[in-house]
Amino acid sequence: MAGPEQGGPLARLAELYGVATEYRPAPDRTVAVPEEAVTAALAALGVDTADPAAALAARERELARRLLPPTVVLTGRGLPALPGGTALRVVTEDGGTRTGDACLDGLPHGVHRLTATAPDGRTGEAHLIVAPDRAPGVEGRHRGLLVQLYSLLSHRSWGMGDLGDLADLAGWAGRALGVGFVQLNPLHAGVPGPPVDPSPYRPSSRRFPDPLYLRVEEIPESAHVAEEDRPRLRALAEQAARLREGVLAKDARIDRDAVWDLKRRALELVRAVPLAPGRRAAYADFLAREGRALEDHATWYALAEAHGTDWHRWPERLRDPRSPETARARRDLADRVDFHRWLTWLADEQLAAAQRTAREAGMPVGLIHDLAVGVHPGGADTWALGDCFATGMSVGAPPDAFNAHGQDWGLPPWRPDRLAETGYAPLRDLLRARFRHAGALRIDHVMGLFRLWWVPQGRPPTQGTYVRYDADAMLAVLALEAHRAGAAVIGEDLGTVEPGVREALRERGVLGTSVLWFERDWEGGGRPLAPEQWRADCLATVTTHDLPPTASRLTHDHVDLRDRLGLLTRPAELEREAAAAELGEWLAELDDRGLLDGSREEDVIRALHRFLWRTPARLVGVWLPDGVGDRRPQNVPGTSDEYPNWRLPVADGEGRPVTLEELSSSPRLHALLAGLAEPARESPQRRPSGRHTGR
Repeated sequence: MAGPEQGGPLARLAELYGVATEYRPAPDRTVAVPEEAVTAALAALGVDTADPAAALAARERELARRLLPPTVVLTGRGLPALPGGTALRVVTEDGGTRTGDACLDGLPHGVHRLTATAPDGRTGEAHLIVAPDRAPGVEGRHRGLLVQLYSLLSHRSWGMGDLGDLADLAGWAGRALGVGFVQLNPLHAGVPGPPVDPSPYRPSSRRFPDPLYLRVEEIPESAHVAEEDRPRLRALAEQAARLREGVLAKDARIDRDAVWDLKRRALELVRAVPLAPGRRAAYADFLAREGRALEDHATWYALAEAHGTDWHRWPERLRDPRSPETARARRDLADRVDFHRWLTWLADEQLAAAQRTAREAGMPVGLIHDLAVGVHPGGADTWALGDCFATGMSVGAPPDAFNAHGQDWGLPPWRPDRLAETGYAPLRDLLRARFRHAGALRIDHVMGLFRLWWVPQGRPPTQGTYVRYDADAMLAVLALEAHRAGAAVIGEDLGTVEPGVREALRERGVLGTSVLWFERDWEGGGRPLAPEQWRADCLATVTTHDLPPTASRLTHDHVDLRDRLGLLTRPAELEREAAAAELGEWLAELDDRGLLDGSREEDVIRALHRFLWRTPARLVGVWLPDGVGDRRPQNVPGTSDEYPNWRLPVADGEGRPVTLEELSSSPRLHALLAGLAEPARESPQRRPSGRHTGR
């Protein structure tokens, strides 16, 4: 499909709105964006492109008249150019007022309100962001665990890992293993079922936690359930025990629908217990802190019980959270609304307790939460925040070396213009909530702070386009909220990254993500990158939740799995040869550096992690399943029903689930972490070796 004429009115109009008309997947290649993708993106931004020349002229007039953009980031360069003699007035975040030429000097960090009045009478208002130059850093170096919480079952779990298990893991890992952090999957509120969407990266809301992770027995009121209700609560706990034992059978799957059915019924019984005065006051404080956002969130869940989980299919007048009909429904469903507010409070409490436990166990960082790149199109956030999301668009990725067809993630993107008009309030509120009980926050697809690939609804990912965001404002908000929380930031910057992005993130104090298999000296022949050449400001790991476990790579099981699922783009034998060659290069590297103590699978896994410890990376993470030899990936990108994504408990190499209690006494896991407790000695010079070539 042809793209817009470069230099023509449509291309110039697109440029003014940050919509790309071409992009470069590689330094030596430029791809034109289909004109239909450009016009669809502009339409999602509220631009009528029936007459591009008229729309362009109108936009240019608007920009010429405008004294200030909707949001201004105060940097060392000062404000955008203003006419001489313009008078300034600032209303600070705490309600103070400043005027005069020096009103910008020494402003406190925050989001203030700026008014500019030009000599010709024009007036402009803007949100004024004053932020630290950098997010808080990580002091020293730390090793930690990476875990998908749902996959971590204890003998107290109700069929999947919960927040009680998280606290137990944090306490044990901090005290017994001396780890500095535990990184988690997103714990965002999910879309309720049945069926519950198992993906933690397609939530209903990113702002609030998921009560599915609640530990029922650790709710204080659970000990005071009415005498007549106790047999029912015990029966539910017994059913949960049977469910748990079933999940702990070999090759079993986590059943979120069954888990939630049991927990919901138990929670209804617990809710009947009146709150003690101190608890009632804590609940009231939580409601006051979260305000209308929580009210909207709980209302969506109450309405979803009555009308289904896609608000686009609700009665028309309920699709607007501010309509009189919605207000009436909120009153009619007041008990259910309060139920969901109460659940959110309990989940927030247990998250806070887990972070406290991590810190009390000596973890310098504690919990690292994960912020998904987007939300479900029919969920609570899109309903509550309305036109902050682009209608008819989905976030994805263009074709690249790993996926020739591109990707459509089914997540509606933020509208950059609406974010700017609100002073980035939705982003600020989201980040503040996610930082609240975290020592650090991982941001999935952090490149989305700069630009996102928008795919028009009904079109393949190849027919999308990039839409640019104000990265200065996005990063300023990120640094501001991280500073307020005293928490670090980790950006998942894997895959295609446009030039300058990693440098900008580093300048703002955002750590990157480095995965061993991708770290190669491409200018030196593509061999494994020497540890001393790795960047320091990163979280370094051997694998991730979207990649094969290390044991699978060592046996090439990952190739066989992708072959069975029909995901290979070339013959399986060629894939196995390539995998063997890659592994051979790494084995040779480990051997040359004296890191291999044996040839067993667990010896190689330990050596790979010791290699990571030789790098200067500030954070070194161990994928928890690697500690017990699990061969099954938690997620296989490109599949849905073909593979049980996000539904597998942590298991050993034979597929037998391993409980938290067994993990705590696992010699293999202890040995793996002990290898990262050794001083990171200077790497010896490589010695010639003909072994382990893999060829």
